[in-house]
Amino acid sequence: MTSQVSSPTEQADGTVVGEQRKPAGAKDVRRLDRVIIRFAGDSGDGMQLTGDRFTSETASFGNDLSTLPNFPAEIRAPAGTLPGVSSFQLHFADHDILTPGDAPNVLVAMNPAALKANIGDLPRGAEIIVNTDEFTKRAMQKVGYENSPLEDGSLDGYSLHPVPLTTLTVEALKDFGLTRKEAERSKNMFALGLLSWMYHRPTEGTEKFLRKKFAKKPGIAEANIAAFRAGWNFGETTEDFAVSYEVAPAAKAFPPGVYRNISGNLALAYGLIAASRQADLPLYLGSYPITPASDILHELSRHKNFGVRTFQAEDEIAGIGAALGAAFGGSLAVTTTSGPGVALKSETIGLAVSLELPLLIVDIQRGGPSTGLPTKTEQADLLQAMYGRNGEAPVPVVAPRTPADCFDAALEAARIALAYRTPVFLLSDGYLANGSEPWRIPELDELPDLRVRFAQGPNHTLDDGTEVFWPYKRDPQTLARPWAVPGTPGLEHRIGGIEKEDGTGNISYAPANHDLMVRTRQAKVDGIAVPDLEVDDPDRARTLVLGWGSTYGPITAAVRRLRAAGESIAQAHLRHLNPFPKNLGSVLARYDKVVIPEMNLGQLATLIRGKYLVDAHSYNQVNGMPFKAEQLATALKEAIDG
Repeated sequence: MTSQVSSPTEQADGTVVGEQRKPAGAKDVRRLDRVIIRFAGDSGDGMQLTGDRFTSETASFGNDLSTLPNFPAEIRAPAGTLPGVSSFQLHFADHDILTPGDAPNVLVAMNPAALKANIGDLPRGAEIIVNTDEFTKRAMQKVGYENSPLEDGSLDGYSLHPVPLTTLTVEALKDFGLTRKEAERSKNMFALGLLSWMYHRPTEGTEKFLRKKFAKKPGIAEANIAAFRAGWNFGETTEDFAVSYEVAPAAKAFPPGVYRNISGNLALAYGLIAASRQADLPLYLGSYPITPASDILHELSRHKNFGVRTFQAEDEIAGIGAALGAAFGGSLAVTTTSGPGVALKSETIGLAVSLELPLLIVDIQRGGPSTGLPTKTEQADLLQAMYGRNGEAPVPVVAPRTPADCFDAALEAARIALAYRTPVFLLSDGYLANGSEPWRIPELDELPDLRVRFAQGPNHTLDDGTEVFWPYKRDPQTLARPWAVPGTPGLEHRIGGIEKEDGTGNISYAPANHDLMVRTRQAKVDGIAVPDLEVDDPDRARTLVLGWGSTYGPITAAVRRLRAAGESIAQAHLRHLNPFPKNLGSVLARYDKVVIPEMNLGQLATLIRGKYLVDAHSYNQVNGMPFKAEQLATALKEAIDG
């Protein structure tokens, strides 16, 4: 459905709406520049699947997008309760966007708990679609509603659409021979069909997906497709939805290329595979399942055809031990985990530092301490990655900034590990891992050459002229020791956690040798070549906002808002946290104020203050959710004015 749009006007929230001329008998079609939709329901209502499908169709349509899945930590929280609410938020637009959005324009609430848990995030005037069938007296009392919010006037400030989703779904599927319970499970597809009509989303991909997903149960597949179509037709025919909306493709937001929608964990898995191919090494993953990192194990296990081996160990310690053994054997070795697993792996990470072998430790950070908030996001493992080992055990640290950037960050972490023979931390988080955005698939010639040369023969001549292999004789540029694959004739050498003698690798307790080895390992990490920090400062601002990791999207969105309002502010974002870029000190010295927003209590700020003696101001949040752009913009404006 298309329309001619004239005299577009910008609303207070930044949404662009046009006035339309419609054919006789047709519904109005309004054009928007962006929309934020949140699907919310019980953890068994299929909200994540519904959001994923809407996102996939939105990506295929060509919009820019950003998503925020949010689900309970419990495998199956009590039905109809506030702790059991699962939601999926999608922000899509006809221009470049950076975050899943601060406040939804549309809420689809499948039950009273979903409404109550999310109503506080909605601005006045937002549309609310509720499944009236679930608003029974018992269900409302379970979440504290004494009277029905659909009837007591509390929702008068919103555009309310009461829809009996369950009844309509069951009626649409009455000819499929399903039980009522089986038919009710398709109500999320009815809701998806309705929203697909409202926003002119393609439908072919969803129908193809359902047929593939339920290939062994074609009757269930066709029932879900029928529910999906019924939702679409309901939107087309009901009088309650008099308007549908168009959000044009973001044609100017993307450089030319082939794009797909991708989540952070999927991008990271693809980046690891690409790194192994570019290094011409087999990829080995030693891992133990843990939220929110398990998706990487699941994905890599599907790619044996690319020389990938995955080992699901009995615990975190076994997982990294196997990975380190694979590194010794000549593989690109990876272990994936989250914060609690890093704590268990710490001794073996220290062993990898001592052995000086390449190993990637992928930490998908979540809320802590201990088990903490398994399904929520946080950035609180930075200091653990920097210092969470006994002894002086320096490890490089790399952090991606967006879901798609996880691909490039994996390649960068592999480059450092292979070139400098060192374990490397890659710090992602739950927000990046589960969120998604469009990703331009790179051409092969754009990928870095990561090939390494294994030691092939003796590398040192003794005073008597004998040629021998010294496992700790270093490259003068990188300070990396040679990588000798076990079984190579003449390259037998000793490994282990006890301190080695410089050069020979023999066990040594000599104080001077230990001092030399500790300082050499530190110098190797300090000398890693990383790009200079780029600063976005078009107006020679006096205030710099410095971030790392997943705060990139909210920070950049906040900076854009401030600049649009006439404020002057500079922005820089760190990918390399150890070592820092060599120009970081000079960058910091240029500004009167440095503000560091973090989803922790100030870990990067602590490092910056300690290394550069800069009075960095922290802005911190640890509620398990990413920053909102408006909230950051307010805090940064106060810093500018203070």
